[in-house]
Amino acid sequence: MSVTLSKIRALNAVAEAGSYAAAARLLNISQPAVSRQVRDLETEYAVRLFDRKNGLLQPTPLCVELCDIAERMAEAERNAERLLSRHNTLVNGKLTVGLGNSMPGMALIAAFHKRYPSVEIAVETGSFENIISAVITREVDVGVLPDVPRDGRFRRELLMQQSVVAIIHPEHPLSGTSAVTCQRLLKEPLIFRTKGSSTQRVVDRAFQAAGLTPTPLLTLDTRDAVYEAVANGMGIGFMWRNGTGRTDVVERVAVTDMQKAIEEVAFTLAAENSLLVEAFFTTVQGFRKDTLN
Repeated sequence: MSVTLSKIRALNAVAEAGSYAAAARLLNISQPAVSRQVRDLETEYAVRLFDRKNGLLQPTPLCVELCDIAERMAEAERNAERLLSRHNTLVNGKLTVGLGNSMPGMALIAAFHKRYPSVEIAVETGSFENIISAVITREVDVGVLPDVPRDGRFRRELLMQQSVVAIIHPEHPLSGTSAVTCQRLLKEPLIFRTKGSSTQRVVDRAFQAAGLTPTPLLTLDTRDAVYEAVANGMGIGFMWRNGTGRTDVVERVAVTDMQKAIEEVAFTLAAENSLLVEAFFTTVQGFRKDTLN
């Protein structure tokens, strides 16, 4: 036996109503169930919780203290219910989204916000591996990434298809080139992403398929850092073609060995079925149709 939430509820109801019968009606349970829970507490801890006066049960000083605790517990329950409800309502709900790239994910979030302006949106950014892990551990409700594994863990919805491109400073000799090979890029100072990046996975596969082993000048942990390094003329980097909305300074150049289009998808755990996630996936479908049109 122990102090359970149901016993504390019963205790508080009796103190409020003045009898077991009235408390039972408040709790919508039987009178014997209420009296048994109160008496169990009195017996287990050898205390008296109520005195009978004028036909009513009056709480003892000890019981009054316990009722104060019961009120705080009831408030905690209400707070927990409000918190849980926020994750499954389109009115004042909250959705957490994990992004590997700021685009097209941020454009998708903007479209979702336009549809559901009262939903609070929190955004977590990180590498491919970090966002995959965040979805699996439910740190985020839904992720947006390219090249997400097709397996039973995830429910996926196609957002768009895109490929990895080289990004080049406009004063570089390769500026204005329509396409370049991995063999040609091997002659240039290269700027790579750290392992765990979806971009770097594509780059590594392309060089490996071409039988090449490049040594990068720099290895950086974010797309923005790669972009800035290229913008400052330090070398050639790589990014998803639609990985950013920025159009300043650098040029995007196709890489013939990286022309295969990769699916960028919104994804969540296969068992996820909240109303907010369903609304987000519906927005993905609309976003894809608008992009194709």
